[in-house]
Amino acid sequence: MTDWSVNEFMANMLAKRGRGIAAAAKRSGARPNRAGRRNERRDAILAAALAQFSARGFSATRLDDVARRAGIAKGTIYLYFRDKESLFQELVRAMISPIVGVVETVPSADLPMRVVAERLIDVFIREIYGTRRKDVIRLIITEGPRFPKLAEFYYREVISRVLVALRAVLRRAVERGELADDALARYPQLLISPGVFAIIWSGLFDRFAPLDVRQLMRAHLDLLFGAVSAK
Repeated sequence: MTDWSVNEFMANMLAKRGRGIAAAAKRSGARPNRAGRRNERRDAILAAALAQFSARGFSATRLDDVARRAGIAKGTIYLYFRDKESLFQELVRAMISPIVGVVETVPSADLPMRVVAERLIDVFIREIYGTRRKDVIRLIITEGPRFPKLAEFYYREVISRVLVALRAVLRRAVERGELADDALARYPQLLISPGVFAIIWSGLFDRFAPLDVRQLMRAHLDLLFGAVSAK
């Protein structure tokens, strides 16, 4: 994908199961076939799991509660997921992997680094911060220390892939002279840190002091690349 278009790519990627999960409980219309019913039931389980994990955390969530919220028998969950951990892992794959796929297209885009960073902000605001996906990330932040296998899985499936993609485009920016040194290429975490901060802040302090997250992240880009926005 050399002509990187966030809107077009996101429309294709997020037409998949990530949005199906959020809409699972609201579907109506023609009776689905057997495969369709199975997919709907799976998405309903994932939607219920997200609601329960978000409300109670990973440790306190019981599969009984997930089944009750999904409107199924507990035993039905085991037709789809081996245990609570595999359920959480599939939730990450279904909701976060499409976003990771977008980020992995970045190195193929022949665009200035500032433009790429601004488009990534748009993706973050629209597809993570403005959706229930931020709850998945918040769960990893809060539960990861107590459940290292979950943290390891998230690192492998999400973080490591994002870092590889960002390092590639940041190294190219250094070679082009868009960056004064290679600090960002060595530590791409610096580029995405405001997003993590915003998710933590929203869960703790938003009711006291709401953040304008878009402006926060643009101010961060000004500090990194200079105050003149790329056109």
